[in-house]
Amino acid sequence: MNKGEEEKKTMMKKLIPNKQIVLSHYVTGYPKESDFGLRSSTTSCTLSHGSTSSAVLLKNLYLSCDPYMRHRMSDHISHSGTIVQSFTSGSVVVGYGVSKVIESTHPRFKEGDFVWGMIGWEEYTLITTPDSLNKINFTDVPLSYYAGILGMPGIAAYAGFHKICYPKEGDCVYVSSASGGVGQLVGQFAKLMGCYVVGSASTKEKVDLLKHKMGFDEAFNYKEEHDLGSALRRYFPQGIDIYFDNVGGHMLDEVILHMKVHGRIALCGMISQYNIEKPEGVRNMFSLITKQIEMKGFVENDFGHVYPELVELCIKYLQEGKLVYVEDIAQGLENAPSALVGIFYGRNVGKQVVCIAKE
Repeated sequence: MNKGEEEKKTMMKKLIPNKQIVLSHYVTGYPKESDFGLRSSTTSCTLSHGSTSSAVLLKNLYLSCDPYMRHRMSDHISHSGTIVQSFTSGSVVVGYGVSKVIESTHPRFKEGDFVWGMIGWEEYTLITTPDSLNKINFTDVPLSYYAGILGMPGIAAYAGFHKICYPKEGDCVYVSSASGGVGQLVGQFAKLMGCYVVGSASTKEKVDLLKHKMGFDEAFNYKEEHDLGSALRRYFPQGIDIYFDNVGGHMLDEVILHMKVHGRIALCGMISQYNIEKPEGVRNMFSLITKQIEMKGFVENDFGHVYPELVELCIKYLQEGKLVYVEDIAQGLENAPSALVGIFYGRNVGKQVVCIAKE
């Protein structure tokens, strides 16, 4: 073995100071900032450029705060087939994010590349299964978009609406939690198809945003509606063709009664249920039979194949000004717990993202 080959096989050891957000303990009820801790640690990175294994070391730039993460904060019994497992108490929180490659032994990634995927809530993450990462090729939009419209929320919105609800022009579409990272996209996708779209949100500011910036036909503050059924009849006198559900619980139960025959319901999230110990039941299921309604739950992991379609469509419409995306960006890793907790109280306006480092 010559000197060059020996150098290629040399193990390069790094010890990098690394601040991390950990889940201090499992959570019951609404999460609090005190459920998390900020830990000063180091990341030991040993990349062997001569081995058959591959890894990438990432500098993390943006963290995505998503409602599903609340489910992972509780100590759930793992059921067969469940893909959303609990976090490990005392360990680093994990979620979707955007990062920059600072070292790589994987042939698909090189130093300086930008990627998005599952990362730790920390300054640096060592990924030993890089094939799970998505390389970012289009950088003429804010990189934070890959934690939202061009990332997991975008796939959820696109797949849930187009592949689960199979919409057509003229459909009457209702979107709950409509100003969030997924809902705002579903409403705009529907408008681009020529649908009539109504969204609900938790504040007047969000309602105004839906109607005046995102182009929804109507929107209402569900907290001000003492009778949800009356509100739905007001906005959908002929009934609802498509319901994109981000809320679950009482909202879902009431909407079922107002669906048209052959209506379609996409179950994307259940934010009303994540923080209660005894989930609310849905009582109006018989209407699914009598109205021949299709209701289906889904996860974006099953729709990775549509990602190129999503990127092509969103880039085109963003450039043409036909699609807008509203973000709520918090600054600093230490503020990530507050940002995540805030989405369960409706404090965010738009997709909640945390910027933890500059590009």
